[in-house]
Amino acid sequence: MQAEQLKELVVGALEDVKAQDVSIIDVRGRTSVTDYMVLASGTSNRHVKSLADSVLSEAKDQGVRASNVEGANASDWILVDLGDVVVHVMMPATREFYDLERLWRDAPDLGVAGSE
Repeated sequence: MQAEQLKELVVGALEDVKAQDVSIIDVRGRTSVTDYMVLASGTSNRHVKSLADSVLSEAKDQGVRASNVEGANASDWILVDLGDVVVHVMMPATREFYDLERLWRDAPDLGVAGSE
């Protein structure tokens, strides 16, 4: 699956479970680790876990295997590494504290999901 398709699959999976503040950051040419980072917020630890599970389930259904999942036990920040797309699902306070959007502010921001 191409990076663009995988990004769309991830965004769809997040939107299906009512993710908040979905943001896509294009990091191609800035890191060799991934092409896109998708950030989303959940309303509770349980919601954050459900969002990550939705991404994993949709990816698995399409034959994409996550190379790593971090933070599933704590559920205030879960990282799902799908290779070309890395997904960060966080509680709003955690997202504000780490402010990954600011860290990657020089990367092209593809905006909020659904606004393209």
